[in-house]
Amino acid sequence: MNVYDTANRLAYEIQESDEYKQYKKLKDSVMSNNETKGKIEEFEKLRYDVQLMDYTGEKKDEEKTKKLEDMYRMLVEDKQIKEYFDLEVKFNVMIADVNKIIAEAIRDVL
Repeated sequence: MNVYDTANRLAYEIQESDEYKQYKKLKDSVMSNNETKGKIEEFEKLRYDVQLMDYTGEKKDEEKTKKLEDMYRMLVEDKQIKEYFDLEVKFNVMIADVNKIIAEAIRDVL
């Protein structure tokens, strides 16, 4: 079997996984509501900005961090959004695990 066939099979298996199916179904539902979609996109943009500041070593912006925490608390009061975030984490953990397995297999050449 060649590596591309294996990669395509892995892609198929990911799309057939419960983690993917549940996350995609809920994401499609949540994002179909423009108000909810806007709130999540605003939260994700702020989360990215805060993470980027941490990554680049920029001085922590306490105001942005507090706003991010407040936004998260407000968003997870909505049961559907909380479930969306939980499924997002579950899916991302699966993808990180797959990436770790691949990275460990090739670490001797990296």
